[in-house]
Amino acid sequence: MFKMIKKEFKLVGLKGSGEYANFGIEVPRLAKHLLSRSSEIDFPTESEIALYEPKKSDDHTTGNFYVGLIVKVRVNNPPQGMEYIEKNNYYITTRGNVEDLEELHKNLLNWGREQGYKRDLDLYIVETYHPVSKGEEVEIYLPIIA
Repeated sequence: MFKMIKKEFKLVGLKGSGEYANFGIEVPRLAKHLLSRSSEIDFPTESEIALYEPKKSDDHTTGNFYVGLIVKVRVNNPPQGMEYIEKNNYYITTRGNVEDLEELHKNLLNWGREQGYKRDLDLYIVETYHPVSKGEEVEIYLPIIA
């Protein structure tokens, strides 16, 4: 199921950067490091989140990303090396098995185009991760121009 929503995210996370081709290795590595320090984060939920700089063209080969935990309220003093981030935007979104991540992204992009939504490539893509009985689900949020 696909939909358009306005959503706010509050998170504390670590920033990483690298080649898009290596995000599949670098993002989980940084997330593991973040989780090893999760006890340092004030007001956490158990929800993991990642923000990705959108790839704007074929020659845009490196980008930034954040891995974090969603927090319940603003965190004024994040742990050393971490940042507090707030995002409040319009998104098109879908949810499914994390193993189908690439297909979920493709289907969401196609649906968004069919509905006439225009992506905002200046804002980060958001993914939230949710443990379920059979593995993990991911919710994808692609920022759009509203």
